Amino acid sequence: MMETSKRFTFQNDNADHILEINKLEVIIPEIVDPQYGMFTWPSAPVLAQYLFHHQHVIRRKTILELGSGTSLAGVVAAKLGACVTLSDAKQYTNCLQNCRKSCEANGLNDVNIIPLTWGKVTPELIQLKNIDFIIASDCFYDKTDFEDILFTVAFILKENPHAVFLTTYQVRDCNLSIEELLYKWQLKCIEIPLAEFNADNTNSLIGGDNMSAKHLIQMFQISK
Repeated sequence: MMETSKRFTFQNDNADHILEINKLEVIIPEIVDPQYGMFTWPSAPVLAQYLFHHQHVIRRKTILELGSGTSLAGVVAAKLGACVTLSDAKQYTNCLQNCRKSCEANGLNDVNIIPLTWGKVTPELIQLKNIDFIIASDCFYDKTDFEDILFTVAFILKENPHAVFLTTYQVRDCNLSIEELLYKWQLKCIEIPLAEFNADNTNSLIGGDNMSAKHLIQMFQISK
């Protein structure tokens, strides 16, 4: 396995809030490995940029990241003042270790990291309290995981009805859909236009990197 790291830079020259951070740099360790959860996929910078542009909303809020992997979005949220919990499947010990490396690389000592396997009711899931936002990037990759993801999201939203699930994903197959599963778990979904936070594909750099602009990325907000 080859270890490397990538630097992402999020910048807003038009910040109109006195407490807003105008520029944020984070370093994300990556491992080139068949376990693809340790690579920063193109939808992750898009989600991170959304959080950066809405930092006044997420500051001091409690955020859970699902399928964290390299944890770009979660790390950005933590650097912006959110109370963040990173998670990945219990069996993916390498991914959980990579979450720790991402936190260490960015000087974050108070981020909680837990094993959380989609589709299973575990003590870690039950113990989650007072969640304001659930976030995930590119978790809707393998169709066999779709229902497990939405089961976990629905479980958390039932216990935290004020919360919302923010997710980005790379469109690979237009025939894949979660519409029936949303109906089954009594969830509603709205699309968030990427242009609203300068992450549309006409923008060549997202997080200081152009890989997101090379792919079709969509973002959704899911709630009860």
